[in-house]
Amino acid sequence: MMAADSSELLLLALVEEYVSGLQDSKATDTATGVKDGKFTVLQLVEALGVSLTSSQPHTRARGVQLLSEVLKESFGLLTEREVEVLIAFYENRLKDHYVVTPPVLQGLRALTKCSVLPPGSAVSMLRSLFQDVHVQSLMLTERSCVYNMLINLMSSREDELKGLGPDFVFGFVQSMDGERDPRNLLLSFQIARSIVLRGYDLGKFSEELFEVTSCYFPIDFSPPPNDPHGITREELIQMLRDVLTGTPSFAEFLLPLIIEKLDSDVLSAKLDSLQTLTAAVSQYEHKDLAEFLEGLWASIRREVFQTSSEKIESAGLAALTAITSCLSRSVLHSDSDDSLSTFLQLVLKDCKHHLCEPDLKLVWPSAKLLQAACSASNRASHVITAAVLPSVVEQYNNRAQCSHRRTLLEVVQRFLQSVKTSQSAENVEESVFVAFRASLCSMVFSALAETNASLQVTATCVLTSLAQQTGVLQQCEVELAVDHLTNLLLTEDDQEVSVAVVKCAGSLAALHPAAFITKLLPRLKTEMFAEPTVPDNDSALFEQRSHHAVRQRCLSALAAVSTQPSVLQESTPVLLEVLSSAHTGRAGFSVEEVVLACRSLQRIAEQVEDGEEAGRCFHDIIIPRLLSLALQAALQGEASSGPRSPLLEEEVLSSMVPVITTSCSRLQPTLAGQTASRVVSLFLDGDVSFLPDNSFPSQVKLLQQDSWSCSQLVCLLMGCVCSLPRSVEVPQIDQLLSQLEEMSCSCSHLLASTSAAKCYAGLVNKTPQGDCLDSLIQRTMKRVCEQLDSPSSSGRTQAFTLLLWVAKALLLRYHPLSSSLTNKLFSLLDSPELGPLAADGFSLLMSDSADILNRRCHADVRIMYRQRFFSENSAKLVQGFNTATQEKKPNYLKALSLIVNKLPKQVQVTELPPLLSLLLEALSYPDEGVQLSTLSCLQPVLMDPPPALIRQLEALISRLTGLTSSTNMNVRMASLRCIHAVCRFPEHEVLPFRARVLRALARPLDDKKRLVRREAVQARGDWFLLGSAGGS
Repeated sequence: MMAADSSELLLLALVEEYVSGLQDSKATDTATGVKDGKFTVLQLVEALGVSLTSSQPHTRARGVQLLSEVLKESFGLLTEREVEVLIAFYENRLKDHYVVTPPVLQGLRALTKCSVLPPGSAVSMLRSLFQDVHVQSLMLTERSCVYNMLINLMSSREDELKGLGPDFVFGFVQSMDGERDPRNLLLSFQIARSIVLRGYDLGKFSEELFEVTSCYFPIDFSPPPNDPHGITREELIQMLRDVLTGTPSFAEFLLPLIIEKLDSDVLSAKLDSLQTLTAAVSQYEHKDLAEFLEGLWASIRREVFQTSSEKIESAGLAALTAITSCLSRSVLHSDSDDSLSTFLQLVLKDCKHHLCEPDLKLVWPSAKLLQAACSASNRASHVITAAVLPSVVEQYNNRAQCSHRRTLLEVVQRFLQSVKTSQSAENVEESVFVAFRASLCSMVFSALAETNASLQVTATCVLTSLAQQTGVLQQCEVELAVDHLTNLLLTEDDQEVSVAVVKCAGSLAALHPAAFITKLLPRLKTEMFAEPTVPDNDSALFEQRSHHAVRQRCLSALAAVSTQPSVLQESTPVLLEVLSSAHTGRAGFSVEEVVLACRSLQRIAEQVEDGEEAGRCFHDIIIPRLLSLALQAALQGEASSGPRSPLLEEEVLSSMVPVITTSCSRLQPTLAGQTASRVVSLFLDGDVSFLPDNSFPSQVKLLQQDSWSCSQLVCLLMGCVCSLPRSVEVPQIDQLLSQLEEMSCSCSHLLASTSAAKCYAGLVNKTPQGDCLDSLIQRTMKRVCEQLDSPSSSGRTQAFTLLLWVAKALLLRYHPLSSSLTNKLFSLLDSPELGPLAADGFSLLMSDSADILNRRCHADVRIMYRQRFFSENSAKLVQGFNTATQEKKPNYLKALSLIVNKLPKQVQVTELPPLLSLLLEALSYPDEGVQLSTLSCLQPVLMDPPPALIRQLEALISRLTGLTSSTNMNVRMASLRCIHAVCRFPEHEVLPFRARVLRALARPLDDKKRLVRREAVQARGDWFLLGSAGGS
């Protein structure tokens, strides 16, 4: 009993202190008491009795405010009976003095969140609200309170609200009418969107709801700088658009409004209107548009014909497509008009004649409008093409000027693309262009036979699009097209034309491979293997260069057409024969041509469709043939006294590696395992049984050869075993790793030792975690350290290369022992002989590897390994720099610069401030690579400079201005960009340097390189305006 009395006294004290003492904190204490069960909400109401019945409105308001504050914290504790009592109380208080209304609305908002609202209470609350409160006379916060009440009730009591019928819509319209605040507009648009999208009965208030929302269209709100509420113009536009386009019942009001707004001179209003129109008609039926079609077409036509804005033009074309699509959905009846046909006649009437004008001034706007309508549906494309194409073809045949012919071809090309869009959407089996096959093919083939390069390029694009139209090109047309393309390949020297022809051939070959196998490939082969003329005069020299250019185009074409396995089977033997002929000295193939043949093989491996047939071709033919040719060249290399085989050249071997890498990375697991077994057996055991032209001596152990020509073939082993999926087990892995380690540390041939180190690292990266891997790394580390620590050792450079690649392999996979290898790298920065090499090595460590240790080769690469390496080791670099002797400091600066330069820009901005002094020091380092990487690190930081950088402004400007005279063009450009960025620092900080910088920028204005002069002009212009009105 005494506890109850004390709680009652406590409650009365809290009420008194809040109401009379104006202590707002007591509301929190009261809410805590309710949540802790010391007293109930109804007890609070009883305790507030005197306050709520006071003759002073402000006292009553204060009492209601306390109750509402408590309800905001404890509405989830209320019972249904308590909610019913409180709603009745609050509804009654809505009739009270206006100062009481704000806290009443806060209380009602809290009650709308209750999960135990009694049936009918939502309707009761809203009736009282709409009847007793004039919302727009309230302050912003109270209006927001009303909108949130409606949102809560629409979410939890939608059926009850729908039971109100149109009265709910009318009440909302009255509440929203006149709202101006963007925050509340966003809420009111949300309510209106729910009304139109969730099926509320609009009744006779459709126009009222439209009017009360459309008065804000188009939105012209611009948020103030640093707006804490974060409301954007785009949010308001999208929310209002959802309302206006949400129901077809708004069509009769919205469409005239859009036509009116399109007369505006404000581009944003035009753009919003067109985008709203596009969104609206997707919800409409043809009968909703019928009355307004002429006005809409006139507005869209005007915008596309007259606008200078690409955005307006694109929006207008999208709106036309949407309207045509809407009309295309109409079902035709015998007693009704075809609204689509009527509308398209309007379009054709205003656009078609422009395609026939002599100067073709309005051909593109007209063509774009017709194409936009054409792309809407298959029905529309039939009508448009039937009306337009005959006149376009006639115009083409009547025109003699190449520029006019090209324009008309481009028009046809756009029509082909737009019709393809409509047919793809409707799964049409036969193209609308089938009826125009003969005339279109005649146009294209005549253009291909012209001598004008731009006309030929356009014709190849049209031919590609024609081929993609179902049923247009028949076998005879395809064969004729192949003949034209082949002739252009062999005779046309223009680079742009040859690129277009190769691209077109690739597209057609994917659709019609048989024609290319029978017609193109034999002619290309004949042309490539024709013996070039030995140059004995200027004419013969020109002919030889021309023949080389033809071979280049043929090799590119062979790669482009080989996307289907059937073509692959025929094209790759030709490319392999190029390598074989180069090796034997037939047909006079140069090293450059052999490299191009390898690149074509690589491109084929990248683009050919995955499948058993293609995989078999690479496994059974291409990889063995490449290995066989390389081995033949290696074995004959040092024994032969004649001309050296091109296949011995490092450039050729390096171009073979990507062929093997790409093909092995795409092999099916079974074939990949067989390939690995064959190649490892070849290099370890000398097993040549799987190689074609098997005339090799037995037991050729390539990893134990003293001959440089044989040892360098280890790069091909690397390409194979390092690109296999991790699931494929490499046979004899221990013996292989042992011999690779030996070769990488002892071989004096650079390509061989480096490739062995890379191969070793690639295998280590994929080796499963465990004791075997740890012991392998420790053994390698021991040997590498012994060689590196021995100044007299002849293999220090090779040991360093192995250390670097293994460190990278372990770093990529977050292996725990990677730190021991990277620590060794850091220690080498103090080495007089290896220090500069170690500094350069950090670039390799942080860069993406092109041939191995990348995701394409299935390497184990973890995300954000660069950031992790930087965070773990940046302090070591700084400490090493501080303790190093003066002559060793540049190594640390270079390492730091190379590491930071490879970090993502976002990381650089946050991590650089503590390292700024070192980076500024690096700008004084004479190595141009260090200067360039440091400048690229600094540039993003200069956009938002930290205080530490501003404090070092003197040193920064001195170093940057000095670099504007560098001998390296890229360094000069980068330093000028940084100087330009510095002028955006706080004005009072940089103004003292203005005269000095302007003097320094005078010299780059006369730089011999145009790009440098451009950067200097931009930088000097902003520095010159510094401190003036309107300046930077």
